[in-house]
Amino acid sequence: MHRRTHTSARTRTTLLLSAGLLAAVPVLTACGSQSHPGAAALVGGERIETSSVQNQVKDVRAAQAKAPQGAQLISSTGQMNRAKLHSMLFGKVVERAASDAGIEVSRKEIQQARAAAVQQYQGEEKLAEMLVRRGVAPDQIEQAVREELLLNKIAAANRANLTTPDGQAKVTQVLAKASKDLHISVNPRYGTWDNEKIGLTDRRTPWITQKTKNAEAQAAEQAGVPETQ
Repeated sequence: MHRRTHTSARTRTTLLLSAGLLAAVPVLTACGSQSHPGAAALVGGERIETSSVQNQVKDVRAAQAKAPQGAQLISSTGQMNRAKLHSMLFGKVVERAASDAGIEVSRKEIQQARAAAVQQYQGEEKLAEMLVRRGVAPDQIEQAVREELLLNKIAAANRANLTTPDGQAKVTQVLAKASKDLHISVNPRYGTWDNEKIGLTDRRTPWITQKTKNAEAQAAEQAGVPETQ
């Protein structure tokens, strides 16, 4: 039976900034494995379609193109396809870890946390501008808030302070177990999934690199902006 965890302390929503976990950048170190025709990854037996990743990239690039100094912003956030897949996989891991611990967040909690973030950044527009710089499109903000709340509750349930190395290590262990249980397998064009680091790792062969570049260029073209290397 799952134990439902509650916390009376007010959760500070940092939106992809707490402990650097939600914004973790994939490390480029290892090689790919089996192929996944049509899918970017398999998570717990379920597919994450390549088109789903590309759609998220398209939304981010479109929002970035409208932002101040959009071209510079796009150029400074390359490999968006891999970054978005990493974010999607990390979100699945957080959801699994929360489910294992009986942790939930309500619609009201999400609304309150988002409202607090809007106040913190002095308006919805400025909040969206800050988040798009971190690869989160306006229509992806609610999911980002949900994951942030879940992550904070997971930390609270394990008496872990996400602002300290020890606290981060403790939460990473919890997430690593959830990651292993999901049996994540990634299409080699994106790299491989490291359960311990909870992120993508990669050492591409030339033909995989070229295919990835083509996919990124296609997604950027669909978004109406040039994709960077």
